[in-house]
Amino acid sequence: MTGGSGFIGGHVVLDALARGLRVRTTVRSLAREEAVRASLRRAGMTADDRLEFVAADLTGDDGWAEALDGVRHVIHVASPVMPGHVENEDEIIVPAREGTLRVLRAARAAGAARVVLTSAFHAVAWGHPHDGRVFTEADWTVLDGPGTDAYGRSKTLAERAAWDFAADGGPELTTLLPVAVIGPALSGEPSGANRIVERLLTGAVPGLLDLYVPVVDVRDVAAAHVDATTAPAAAGRRILLGSDPALPMAEIAATLRAGLGRAAARVPTETVPDDAVRAGAATNPALRAAAQDLGYARRFSTNAAREILGWAPRPSRDAVAAAGQSMVEGGIIPS
Repeated sequence: MTGGSGFIGGHVVLDALARGLRVRTTVRSLAREEAVRASLRRAGMTADDRLEFVAADLTGDDGWAEALDGVRHVIHVASPVMPGHVENEDEIIVPAREGTLRVLRAARAAGAARVVLTSAFHAVAWGHPHDGRVFTEADWTVLDGPGTDAYGRSKTLAERAAWDFAADGGPELTTLLPVAVIGPALSGEPSGANRIVERLLTGAVPGLLDLYVPVVDVRDVAAAHVDATTAPAAAGRRILLGSDPALPMAEIAATLRAGLGRAAARVPTETVPDDAVRAGAATNPALRAAAQDLGYARRFSTNAAREILGWAPRPSRDAVAAAGQSMVEGGIIPS
């Protein structure tokens, strides 16, 4: 697999090892191996004799033949994660798309049977009118639609390139499309949607915006990745991953306050008026995406995941609580 040093990737490693599987994962530099092993051990890994590291980078060809030699199932998690405003979009789009194709070419050369690609809900539900639709795997993000950012374009372009590649022959392809992935942090630097929890706990946001976040627990996302490598019906499918309906930011904040006590003292309780957010968006690029989504909760169907993978995710609030608790226990947030 790729990206074993990352948030989702680390949980995939833990899940696969717990099932008795052997795992070979890429890291950009082997200098990171011991730190990654240490964080996984803290998270409960005991079978690290079945875990192997290979140096390979999405921006170059070196190492990929070795990484995939003899591998039957490939899980490609690694990709830049930079939601919101990005000055140079090529910094995220190019490595996402070209890195995905690089992994697919190496998988085909190695004779791998299937590649499971981590895409995202950002490749499905952005740039569309804010109506009552329920998004499914048949939907694709509109690249130049309102509210679509560089991250959404990167995930969409990378996944479309993967399907074009698969149509030309090679390993079976399955793409997984998780909503905002939250859950136990594995390192001292929160990543992905866990930053939402961190920013609330540190008081980095002055108030609560009228935003809705669709949440899924990282442990359930990891399990879906491992299941998708062998589930017969997963071949050739896009599969959305999400838990309950999208959570209002106020409810995420309330969940943290209820579960963490004094550690959640800096979580805001006041709301920021919509007009103030829209006014700020005129000069603050970081607020523009938020202003587009005020009051809008994206709806989605996870019937495919439940039917194809037998998937039964945890409640969204459990993911939020686990993320916050892990940050307190890990010293990221003072208790």
